[in-house]
Formats: sequence, structure tokens, C-alpha cells
Amino acid sequence: MGCTGDKYIERQSLGKILIMWKIQLSLMDKLLHNCPKEGHLHLILKIFSLISCRRTDVLLVSPWLAPIVWEGTFNRDILNAQYRQKNFVVGVATFAVKKYVRFIEGFLGSANKFFLSGHRVNFYLFTDHPEKVPSINLAPEKRLFIIPVQNYSRWQDISMNRMDIISNHIHSHWRYEVDYLYSMDIDVQMFEHIGVEIIDTLVGTISSWQYTKPRDSNSYERHPESRAAIPHGEGDFYYAASFYGGSVSEVYKLTTACFKGVTEDRANGIEAKWHEESHLNKYLLYHKPTRLLSPEYYWDEELIRPRIIRVKRLSSVRKDLQEVRF
Repeated sequence: MGCTGDKYIERQSLGKILIMWKIQLSLMDKLLHNCPKEGHLHLILKIFSLISCRRTDVLLVSPWLAPIVWEGTFNRDILNAQYRQKNFVVGVATFAVKKYVRFIEGFLGSANKFFLSGHRVNFYLFTDHPEKVPSINLAPEKRLFIIPVQNYSRWQDISMNRMDIISNHIHSHWRYEVDYLYSMDIDVQMFEHIGVEIIDTLVGTISSWQYTKPRDSNSYERHPESRAAIPHGEGDFYYAASFYGGSVSEVYKLTTACFKGVTEDRANGIEAKWHEESHLNKYLLYHKPTRLLSPEYYWDEELIRPRIIRVKRLSSVRKDLQEVRF
């Protein structure tokens, strides 16, 4: 299931939009019916925050009733007031290896300005060139930790080993330092505020490439012998590995499970189609995210932005992939 592009939206009748809303409200009604009475207030508030928004052109909840975050579906002032009382700390893990060190300044500069402003954030930057990390004056509530890491001969190995590195650091350090943890690519920049609307137990970002396509055209790993394989006919959303996260305990489970799949594939001489992203999608298919971020939260600059993407909060940096990877 997914949101629609401009041409598709233009063909939608009011009747079809109303049907979409009826389906969503019916799902919510079923959840309330099966929910203990003491949990009704929390669910009603969550539902009201969704149905009171001014968006009728996009899907607001997943089939399992996880909210899908779009511009116009939340009030950041209310959320900030709620989360400041919790005094949580968010960690961000990112990797700048080999030529990707050139993206550090743009990433940290934009994240310092737009990512969780006013909240405590620890940036964990893994790099094989610590001496090349530029000096950036971060906001008082933000801290940068530079962590040396080895590089690999193949960019695919750098990509797939990130899960193992994140899992190990959660186990050894981060579970004592942060409440929530997000993994983000270094070759991105932020252009609008990304706030506490992203905070939840397990969070996936819907891919800007795959969101408008039918389920069977998604780029899931279909090789049946791979641990990342998703059979034909299965799958719902396709998630980008460029931005995912959640509570530190849930991210530990995710990264540990994904790297186990990577390791088993390697032992069998298999490499998933989209590397760690394939394993991420397999995990999130069977461990449903509690919150989904719309493609506003990771837009690929190679794509033409449709009208439903009202805000481009974070996007990839234009680059020559052959030049930076090899």
C-alpha cells in the first residue's frame, strides 16, 4: 500500500478518497473494540491527531495502524512540550568512510540546524579519517563523538558491516547513553526541521523510489536462498536504509538480526540485491514499525518531487556514485 503520485491523484474521485478514509476509520474502530478500556484514551488521542489533520490525499495510517508522518499531520509545539518533560537523549549513527568524508560538513551543519532542535542529541560519526573531520560549532544540547573505523576494499562491505558495528556499540556503550537511536546516511542534507514526530519504538522511512509503485514491483530480495528473501506476493511498504531507528533496545534487535542474515548469506556465497537494505526490509516486514516516516524524510534528488511531497525535509546529495564509491 502506498501514496499516489500527481497523475494518479488527479484521476481519483471523491468517492475513492472517502472509501480510503472509511477503511482507515474501520481499522481504528476494530482496534478500539479489542483494546482494554484503560487504553482507550491514549488511542483516541492518537486517532484524533490523525483524523483531525487536513490531509486527504495521502495514507495516514498503515494497515496495522501505525501512523504515517506527513507535513500537516502533527503539531510540533504540542509534541515538543510533551517530550521535553521526558528529557530523552537521541543518538544518530552515521558513517563517513573513504571519499564520503567530503559529506561530513554538510551533514553535521544541516543536522545541527534542523535535527531535533532544542533536544539532546549525540552524533556518533564513524570514519577512517578522523583527522579530516571539520570543526563545527554545535548547539549546546548536541555532542559529536568521532569513532575510528576500518575501511573495506568494497563499498558493499562497508554498507553491510554497518549493522554489526551499530549492534556492537549499542551493547557496549550506547544503551547506557541514549534512549533512542537512528541510523542515517552521511551523504544527505536537511532542509526543514525534523523533530520529535519521528520518535517511536520502531521507525522506518518509506522509500521515495518505491512508495508509489505496486507491491510486486518493489525491490525486495527475491532470491529464495537469501536470508533477506521476501516471497512474491508478500510485502507492504519498501523502506530506505538511509534513515531508520527507534528505541535503543529495538534498534539493537533489528541490527543484530539483520547482520545475522548478512553473515549467513555470506557463508552461502549470497549477497542480497540491496545489501543491508534488503535485510532491513525483511526484518520490518515481520516486525512492523510502530511509526512510518513519509518520503519527506528521505527524498532522492534523482526523482521529480510530486505535489504530495509538500516539504523536503531531508534528501540525498547529488553525486557521481562511481566516483565516490571506487
